[in-house]
Formats: sequence, C-alpha cells, structure tokens
Amino acid sequence: MVIAETPSATPQGELSVRVLAMPADTNAAGNIFGGWVLGQMDIAGATHAISHTGLPMATVAVDAMKFYKPINVGDEVSCYTRITRIGRTSITLIVETWVRRRRQGAPMNVTTGTFTYVATGDGGEPVEIGNKAF
Repeated sequence: MVIAETPSATPQGELSVRVLAMPADTNAAGNIFGGWVLGQMDIAGATHAISHTGLPMATVAVDAMKFYKPINVGDEVSCYTRITRIGRTSITLIVETWVRRRRQGAPMNVTTGTFTYVATGDGGEPVEIGNKAF
C-alpha cells in the first residue's frame, strides 16, 4: 500500500485512540518522538483489529510511514483507523494521526501508516480470522 505524498483533508476511518502529547515524549528538538507516535498508531490499529475480529492480534509489519508535520507538546493526538485488507490470518489497516494544536482549531493530518496484524492462538501461532467482511 502506497501512502499519499499529501495528507487527506478529513480523517478517514474510525477514531481508535485520543491522547495528549506530553513533555516526557519529546526529542532534543522539542518535538514529539516519532517512536512515540508509532506506538500510539500501533495501539490504535491493534485495538481496531481486535474489536473487528474478536481475536488476539500481534503486529507483524509496519509497511509504510509518512510524517507530514511534527507533533508538539500539548497537541491533542487522535488516531483514525480503517481496514484495507483481511487475509486468512492477517488484517491490514491504514492509521492516520491527526492533531489539534493545543486542543484548538481545525485538526490536521500529521502522520499516516500501514500496519498489518496477525491473529494469534494461545501458543502465539497464527489462527484463521474467519469470514469477516470489512
């Protein structure tokens, strides 16, 4: 899945995570760490995948990430998710991260990524998702 060079104009998908960016999550430049953002996006994608399948899920790939703008301390960070593919044991989602600067004004898309999760059994082995449409 190719991520667009320019961000979408409105959030696509369902709201899966909303959190405030805090000072402890900043890098030396004063922006929020990309790894922190990736973690929030992974939580959002897994939450959506689990709620859709009803099965435990493990992240198996982050196929693409595109950072459009930095996230600042105090920004309201929202991750929106949408399913793009369901396989025999895996599910792929697009995760968009949107912010409102200091929780005010119009939201803007700052990051988009493609995440793939695999359904897991008790021993961690892949299990079939079943016939669930998206």
